Amino acid sequence: MTLLKMGMVGGGTGSFIGDVHRKAASIDGMVSLVCGAFSSNKERSIASAEALGIPNHRAYTNFEQMITKEANLPEDQRMDFVAIVTPNHMHFPPAKMALEHGFHVICDKPMTLTLEEAIELEKIVHDSGKVFALTHNYTGYPMVKQAKAMIAKGDLGVIRKINVHFLQGWLATAVEKTGQKQAAWRVDPKKSGIGGALGDIGTHAENLVEYIAGIRIDELAADITAFGEGRILDDDGNILLRLENGAKGTMTFSQVATGEENNLGIKIYGTKGSIEWHQETPNELVVRWLDQPKQIYTPGGNGIYPEASAYVRIPAGHPEGYLEGFATIYRSFAKELNEIKKGKKVTKHQDFPTVNDGLRGMKFMYAAVESSKNNASWIKI
Repeated sequence: MTLLKMGMVGGGTGSFIGDVHRKAASIDGMVSLVCGAFSSNKERSIASAEALGIPNHRAYTNFEQMITKEANLPEDQRMDFVAIVTPNHMHFPPAKMALEHGFHVICDKPMTLTLEEAIELEKIVHDSGKVFALTHNYTGYPMVKQAKAMIAKGDLGVIRKINVHFLQGWLATAVEKTGQKQAAWRVDPKKSGIGGALGDIGTHAENLVEYIAGIRIDELAADITAFGEGRILDDDGNILLRLENGAKGTMTFSQVATGEENNLGIKIYGTKGSIEWHQETPNELVVRWLDQPKQIYTPGGNGIYPEASAYVRIPAGHPEGYLEGFATIYRSFAKELNEIKKGKKVTKHQDFPTVNDGLRGMKFMYAAVESSKNNASWIKI
């Protein structure tokens, strides 16, 4: 494997998600951070670069400067791809410019600020021929891969019912009024977009349903709410789901569920059995059968499919979680880029969320908002 060179947009010193991306990208030794435009503030961007050990000539004051100058470097020196770790309103502009200048892109979710941007970005990605990955990190957990493989192989029979929830409590009080940056931009429609909790965690729940089940959500009926005083964007939601195969589902998400930390969980019921997985206990996949005792699968246990075991890094009993989920996306993304750098035609794509998943997430959000405005009417995605 060739060590890939990464440039970063956003994620300066003090950034939560920027630090997550840098740590995750380094876990498998396949990616090296070589340059960045870490802040919209020139001084903070330069200071962040210095703190991260980036040479002065690779520390840029904005993404336009970074992409332009990196594109003019010799191929063996310039960055191979851009990681975009900014608030939502700054996803599309650097992604578009990077792709049009010949760089691959890995981007945080939701993919864009608006649906129109998402539609345009999908076309740009397909026209460019470049690789685009979206960091729906929960798809990277080994037991999520196991659940997906079991359903794909028909182990659970025909899928009938899905229940997914994502509950947090960190916005139960008005923390956005205390100077908390992570909260402030998430409740601002100019930076977050059409959805608050819907975009931040609801899209994770939507993506997990379609990823594990391998079935698209066809239509939904949504009741989304802003409980926080003065908030424009939602902080809570409940959604009924109808899937393309006729299965039914429910989704609940909230960032005002007092006392909850990061309670993401999913249950999927088929005609032969069901699966249950919780992000806070990521090493356990509970499987219940129609005519057999309950089983609990773990990453190092018996019966794990190759589709899951390929993503296990450490011995049995050692938890892998949030950072490793991100790292799995970076590793899969890097494997695909390495094939391209070697001049090989990619005939079998690696398993990571793409621009198509990003567009699905944006369509899901817009459908949910429209439904809620119309008294939870059924809306097709």
